[in-house]
Amino acid sequence: MSTSHFRTLPVILAASLCLYAGCTTSTQNKNRIELEERVQRPALQPSPPPVSLAKIANPAALVMMDNTMEPNVVNSAEKMMFYPYPEEIRQQFQTESYNHLEENSFILTTNDPLSTFSIDVDTASYSNIRRFIQSGHLPPVGAVRVEEMINYFTYDYPEPDSGLFSITAEAGPCPWKQENRLVRIGIKAKDMNTATLPPSNLVFLIDVSGSMDRENKLGLVKKSLSLLVDQLDKDDRVAIVVYAGSDRVVLPPTPCDRKKVIKKAINTLTSGGATHGSKGILTAYELAARSFLPGGNNRVILASDGDFNVGVTSRGELERLISEKRASGIFLTTLGFGMGNFHDDTMEILADKGNGNYSYIDSLLEAKKVLVKERAGTLFTLASDVKIQVEFNPAAVGAYRLIGYENRILNDEDFNDDRKDAGEIGAGHRVTALYEIIPAGSKTLPSVDPLKYRKTTPLLKENLSKELLTVKLRFKPLHSRTSRLIDHVLTREQPASQPSTDFRFTSAVAGFGLLLKHSEYGAHLDYRTLIDLARSGKGEDREGYRSEFIRLLEMSEMITPTPGEKK
Repeated sequence: MSTSHFRTLPVILAASLCLYAGCTTSTQNKNRIELEERVQRPALQPSPPPVSLAKIANPAALVMMDNTMEPNVVNSAEKMMFYPYPEEIRQQFQTESYNHLEENSFILTTNDPLSTFSIDVDTASYSNIRRFIQSGHLPPVGAVRVEEMINYFTYDYPEPDSGLFSITAEAGPCPWKQENRLVRIGIKAKDMNTATLPPSNLVFLIDVSGSMDRENKLGLVKKSLSLLVDQLDKDDRVAIVVYAGSDRVVLPPTPCDRKKVIKKAINTLTSGGATHGSKGILTAYELAARSFLPGGNNRVILASDGDFNVGVTSRGELERLISEKRASGIFLTTLGFGMGNFHDDTMEILADKGNGNYSYIDSLLEAKKVLVKERAGTLFTLASDVKIQVEFNPAAVGAYRLIGYENRILNDEDFNDDRKDAGEIGAGHRVTALYEIIPAGSKTLPSVDPLKYRKTTPLLKENLSKELLTVKLRFKPLHSRTSRLIDHVLTREQPASQPSTDFRFTSAVAGFGLLLKHSEYGAHLDYRTLIDLARSGKGEDREGYRSEFIRLLEMSEMITPTPGEKK
C-alpha cells in the first residue's frame, strides 16, 4: 500500500476527519466483547490517549519511517503518536465488537499426535489491525487473529504439478523461544487464467443504513464495487440489493456489457434508517437463485459494517439463517467497512457459515488488492470443505501448538467425515499454518505421569524415525460431494540454520500477533527483534506489502506503553 498519505501533517489531519464517524450502537450479547470492558481487563486495554498537537515538538516525527531509515531515528524516550486523535474520535473504537478467542495451548504428542483444523483464507484481521495502528492505537485483543495476519501475505509456494493443490513444509528456529522450533505448512491452490474463469452471477448486498453514512463506509463501498465492475465482462451479470429499515432491489440481474447502468445504480445510493440485515440477506439469495448459472460463479457480496439491529440480530439466529442458504450452491463474500460501530464478529461468522471469505476494506488500495489483484481467489471457489490434519512423530516432537485458527479447530474424526463443513479456498489462494513445537526429550516438556493402560513410548520402524510429521489435506473439488486426499512428509534432515526468506517473514508476522494479543507464549518478544527479522525476510516485495508491515511494527513500537509507563 502506498504510504504517501502519511507524509505531511495536514494530510494526516484531513484523514482523521474523514474517519470521524458517529454511529448507532446495537444490543450487546454474551458472545461480544465491547472495548469499554477492557478498562477492567489489562490484557484488553487500549493504548493511552495520544499526545496533543501542542506537545509535538517535531512534526517530522509524524511521518511513518521509511524502511531505508536507521532503526533508532525516533527517540524512544519521547514516543509520539502518528495520529493525534481528539478524545471523541478515540471513543468511537469503544463501540466496536469482536469475538474473544482463547489461544491454543501445547498438546503432548504422546497423548494426541493429531492436529485437525479447517483452512481459513480470510484476511480481514490484518487490514483492520492496520487501521487501528495507523490511527495511533493498538488494536483490541479480539481483533487479532494471527492466521489472518499471516495469510494476508503471499508466499513462494510451488504451483501444483498436477491436481488442485501443492503442499510444502519447513522447520526452523522459533524467535521467541530458543529451545523450541517452528514448522510452517503451506498450501497453494491452482491458479486460474482470468480469461478462462466461468461467468459470474453476482448480487451486491449493500448496507445503506444510517450507520453507513460516512465516506469511509458507503462512500468507499461505492468506489470499491465500481472497481470490481470494471473487471467483469459481458458474460457476467450483476444485481444490487440494498437494505436499511427494509430491503429493496435497486438493480435486477444486468449483463456487464451495460457497465454504465450498473455503476450509475451504485453511485446513486444514499444511506439512512435502521439495519434490517437478515431481510436483505434473504432477498439477495432469492435473487441470486433466480438467475443461477449452472457451472458458473454464483455469489452474494455483502458490504456492511456488520451492525444488524432489526430483524434477525442474534448470533445464533444469523448462523442458522446463513447455514441454510449455503446448501443452495451460492457462495458469500463479506466486505467490512468503516470505524465506529463496526461488528467484526458478525461479519466473520457470516462468511464462515456461508461458505465464503471475509476481507476488511480500509482504503481504495485494499479494495484493489481484494477485488482486482486477487479477484480469482476472492470470487472463484476451487474447492470446499478443505481440512488439514497433521500427524506428529512422537519420537521427534514432544509437544506442539497450532498458532491461530482457534475458531477453526475440528475433532480428529471430522477429517474423514465428508458431512462436516469446513473452509473454502479460491483459485490461486495460499494458506499458511504455523506450529510451535517442543522437541522430544526437551527439559521444558510438561510433566505428565506415565499412562497406565496405554504405552506412550513410540515404537517406530527405522525408516520412519527420520520423519518429523505428515501433513494431510482433504478437500472436495467444486461441484463434487466426495472428498480427495493428498499428503506430504517433512523429515528431520532439513538444515535448521537456514530458514527461507518466507519462513523468517512468516515468523515475524506471527510474533507481531503474539505481542498484540499479549500472549503468554510471546512474553520474551520485543519489537526490535521482530523488525530485524521482518527486514531479513522482506525479499523481493513487488507490491510493497512487506515494507508496509515493517512500518507498522515501527509504529506499534512507538505507541506501545513501556513497563511502568502510565496507561
